Amino acid sequence: CSRKRAFQIAKSFLPILEWLPNYRVKEWLMSDIISGVSTGLVATLQGLAYALLVAVPVGYGLYSAFFPILTYFFLGTSRHISVGPFPVVSLMVGSVVLSMAPDDNFLIDGSNATGINGTGTLIDTESRDAQRVLIASTLTFLVGILQVIFGVLQIGFIVRYLADPLVGGFTTAAAFQVLVSQLKIVLNVSTKNYNGVLSIIYTLIETFEKIGTTNIADLIAGLLTIFVCMVVKGINDRFKHKIPIPIPIEVIVTIVATGISYAADLEKKYNAGIVKSIPRGFLPPEPPDVSLFSQMIAASFSIAIVAYAIAVSVGKVYATKHDYAIDGNQEFIAFGFSNIFSGAFSCFVATTALSRTAVQESTGGKTQVAGIISAGIVLISIVALGKLLEPLQKSVLAAVVIANLKGMFMQVFDVPRLWRQNKVDAMIWVFTCVASIILGLDLGLLAGLLFGLLTVVLRVQFPSWGGFGNIPGTDIYKKVKDYKNVIEPEGVKILKFSSPIFYANIDGLKSSLKSTVGFDAVKVYNKRLKALRKIQKLIKKGKLKATKNGIISEPGINNEAFETDEEPEDNEDLQVPTKEVEIQVDWNSELPVKVNIPKVPIHSLILDFGAVTFLDIVAVRSIKTIIREFERIDVRVYFASYQDNLISQLERSAFFDDIVRKDIFFLTVHDAVLYIRNQMTYSDNQDPIFEKISLMQESKEPMEFTEASRPDDELDVQEEVHTSELN
Repeated sequence: CSRKRAFQIAKSFLPILEWLPNYRVKEWLMSDIISGVSTGLVATLQGLAYALLVAVPVGYGLYSAFFPILTYFFLGTSRHISVGPFPVVSLMVGSVVLSMAPDDNFLIDGSNATGINGTGTLIDTESRDAQRVLIASTLTFLVGILQVIFGVLQIGFIVRYLADPLVGGFTTAAAFQVLVSQLKIVLNVSTKNYNGVLSIIYTLIETFEKIGTTNIADLIAGLLTIFVCMVVKGINDRFKHKIPIPIPIEVIVTIVATGISYAADLEKKYNAGIVKSIPRGFLPPEPPDVSLFSQMIAASFSIAIVAYAIAVSVGKVYATKHDYAIDGNQEFIAFGFSNIFSGAFSCFVATTALSRTAVQESTGGKTQVAGIISAGIVLISIVALGKLLEPLQKSVLAAVVIANLKGMFMQVFDVPRLWRQNKVDAMIWVFTCVASIILGLDLGLLAGLLFGLLTVVLRVQFPSWGGFGNIPGTDIYKKVKDYKNVIEPEGVKILKFSSPIFYANIDGLKSSLKSTVGFDAVKVYNKRLKALRKIQKLIKKGKLKATKNGIISEPGINNEAFETDEEPEDNEDLQVPTKEVEIQVDWNSELPVKVNIPKVPIHSLILDFGAVTFLDIVAVRSIKTIIREFERIDVRVYFASYQDNLISQLERSAFFDDIVRKDIFFLTVHDAVLYIRNQMTYSDNQDPIFEKISLMQESKEPMEFTEASRPDDELDVQEEVHTSELN
């Protein structure tokens, strides 16, 4: 391995080696410093607020806003995303934490109590919080391992199955879940921690049942925070081209609220819920509790995918805006190692937050140097400023979370637009949203993903199809139902089937064939066979004559040939040795036997395979059967506009033989039509094709049709019948 090759490999694993040597200090440094400071202030407040969603002490949110940035700085490929907590992912982590460490597991005697739950039962909150921190950090470690595995295996493509409508519905439902979870904090109402199916309904019911215990001080602080934050954020959005740096309203509100709470002593006078304790400095790293992996593996899988999907989707937006590319698989590895590293320091799962990333980019951030500076601001809060935030009301932090949900709630207005553009996508959005609200985020995401895949399967199983015709004077063919002036070639039907053909939709192909040509080839053949058998019997009885001009009744004989379809057939005659007679039968004219035979107004069928990307073995066998069925009733089948790989696929499947040859395949539909026209012109100049039928005879001697001498145009018995044609 050359030195250059080794350096290329190193750069693929450490993208910092790619962009840091090209860093423009004079042009970018000041912008990154301003952006880093602004983002760091927002990250500090959001870290504290999102810790409430994880159900851990708020101080651990600061750790989660600091440690993931350190590793992403070296391993990440996005220059603009701000790494750290995100409400949707935090809520998913919190649901796991609450399910594995509910309050009921920490009920103790009054003498050892450190807290009281909503029912008056005493709870050991210190032990509970320690266990919840351990669960959150262990889950983060496991999510990181899964993300690294996904990145190493190069399966970043998995995020493609999370379609935009699915993500929109899921994040909107998550926003609603976050709103409900923070509502009780704004009201300062104690409720049980519900988890699982219908948990949001139970939480709402209990919250409103206890709404009479609302703390007015917390409610007023929360409502004012929501109002002020949303108004100022609206101003930031409206005047973003005039305001060089967005107003950091969360920081301002938090500082003001902390000062008011401290000065008015809201905790003692009004029993307001405050942060109380934020640890100063860092905790020593701790290994994860591996014994918990089995209980959280399913949830960790969905969290790993969702966290990655959010980060990559946001990263791609800014990468496109600033004309660079991000590596999806490397992002898996970067976030994986970030979560493994931060999991050892009691953090919860990191991804990126839309609002924080918008601040980092809009304030002039050029690279992840802004990210590392924002981490420095969070570090200052951890080391020195954490103590100052202890009087802050929790309702203010919850209100900050709610105010940041506006963008996700606004996605509801995408539904009418989706319905106009694509009703299936709108259904995916609504189904995923409703399922995530009712079933919970993990099961809701799975249900939405399965529903989305089901719509794909159904669209492939029941694809669009139609008969095509020619636009006069061109070689262009369009659907007959959609265009007025298209003309179907005489005696030719053209069918386009817009889907891969496989075992699930082969019946759909057969059904569309019947609808396009207007008859069932198998029924036509069986009816013709039945008519031929009756004609044989009547010829044998002397009631019909076979001539070159067709089948005629014997003069003076009452025409008893019109027999009902229900008349039992004489199957014994079919077992007698047969001879063959050549006669001409016009199947589209009135026959001397009363058998209802569908008309076949075509002589050729063209299958446009331009949209067929693959065939499975069931489809190959079925198509070969279709060709034989149409050949039996004198309809030739041709294929046009096929993909190059289909021929080799058909060869491997033993599709071609003496009857089905490659000369029925054409590059375009027009080529097939021109070939058919030439063939029909040629056949019109030849002798008529005689329909072969078998005469049932009791002897091997030639059969005479009349007692007198026969006219010259009557036929003698010819060669033996093709028994397979009549069986």
